[in-house]
Amino acid sequence: MSKAFIAAVLQDSLACTGVAAGKAADDLVGAIVAELKQEGGFTLPSFGTFTVHKTKARKALNPRTGEPVKVKAGKTVRFKASPVLKKAV
Repeated sequence: MSKAFIAAVLQDSLACTGVAAGKAADDLVGAIVAELKQEGGFTLPSFGTFTVHKTKARKALNPRTGEPVKVKAGKTVRFKASPVLKKAV
């Protein structure tokens, strides 16, 4: 799914212009990102939960050369589907 797909669905649903639907899709994604940054999680009822998890620093291998590379600690987003979504799929 892409922002263009979300914008197209919004445009069809709301009978608005493509520009307005694109702006609404951008605002929706921006609001989700802001909530993840501020709260560390975001729940969309009957869809699922997005949570931010910290990753530890680790060693990895460069696939081309095979030499070891250090990977810094960071953050990643995990998703857990709701039971309603699991049942629908």
